[in-house]
Amino acid sequence: MSDIGVALIGTGFMGKAHALAYRNARAVMGDVPGVRLVTLVETPLPKAEAMAAQFGFDRATDDWRAVLADPAVQLVSITTPNGLHREMAEACLAAGKHVWCEKPMALTLDDARHMEAAARASGLVTQLGYNYTANPAFTHACRLVQGGEIGRVIQVRGWVDEDYQADPDLPWSWRAKIKDAGLGALGDIGCHLISLLTGLAGPLDSVVAEMETLHQTRPLPDGTGRAAVENEDAASALLTFASGVKGTFTASRSAWGRKSRLGFEVHGTSGMVIFDQERMNELQLYQNRGERAKAGFVTILTSPDHAPYGAFCPAPGHQLGFNDLKVIEAAGLLRAIRDRTAAPLDFTAGLAIETAIHAIARSAREGRRVTLAEM
Repeated sequence: MSDIGVALIGTGFMGKAHALAYRNARAVMGDVPGVRLVTLVETPLPKAEAMAAQFGFDRATDDWRAVLADPAVQLVSITTPNGLHREMAEACLAAGKHVWCEKPMALTLDDARHMEAAARASGLVTQLGYNYTANPAFTHACRLVQGGEIGRVIQVRGWVDEDYQADPDLPWSWRAKIKDAGLGALGDIGCHLISLLTGLAGPLDSVVAEMETLHQTRPLPDGTGRAAVENEDAASALLTFASGVKGTFTASRSAWGRKSRLGFEVHGTSGMVIFDQERMNELQLYQNRGERAKAGFVTILTSPDHAPYGAFCPAPGHQLGFNDLKVIEAAGLLRAIRDRTAAPLDFTAGLAIETAIHAIARSAREGRRVTLAEM
């Protein structure tokens, strides 16, 4: 097929990650369609023009709707604040554009349902930015678990901790406002943890949860006072999966010293697998085999034996990084467009994650066990 024309809306951290991923996907993977970087959208226009030149896009605009009628654009990346996701995604789908949207999917579960319905009705390819599921270490952990290497799964424990909101004097921003951000720690980072835990143990059945706003107010950026923080800084839950497996979930955006501590333990009847995103190229594997005097955890370094690591580097232990995961994610999306198949984590899969995090929030608010079926 001919090159896929791309528009990018937003040039922050994730916008830059998408631009790099598009530029590198074919160079790294080889077997994916090429892309043409057509239009970059940002405000104000001078910034859009500067970023288009930096990222290598043909043109710039400050009006995201300009891409809707552009026949040169077949795929749109949405890397804007959460409150814009639904409007932009639905408009792009209605205009016949494939969509790669960053997480969380939407502000509310109802918004996510509408987005998923629009995606199904369009027949187009959609993908959400759950790049941690693309990590070769994670996909290898899934193979180990599903292949019975640790026996029958009996418990799953997960955590995601960062400190980007740990300072109580950090100025108030849109992230603290439900209308603009939706959920707090659950929507921003907890959804990543759910993507990993359900990838390992299957869909969730029910949750019992608590959540807390640790810093009730924050100083306004202009120094005129303080404003309320409307969403949660931390959440925890007891999980029951559809398989009957039990688990635990903890998330905090106010955990000093933690930068990207996204991880899990999967306990089985004959072993355990451990992963921590801060050491994203390692797995710890324990198997209850052989002499007890020699028993212990083995560190598995990702390598060309853990595809697609070898597409980046031929040597074990040389490490992949965050932006490499976005390249893997982009490659999966581009293949799905070429092959007319579902992307690895499309809007339907994303709706299940949204349902889970909103079930945790509902359980915390109502003080009871909530099943996902009632959401």
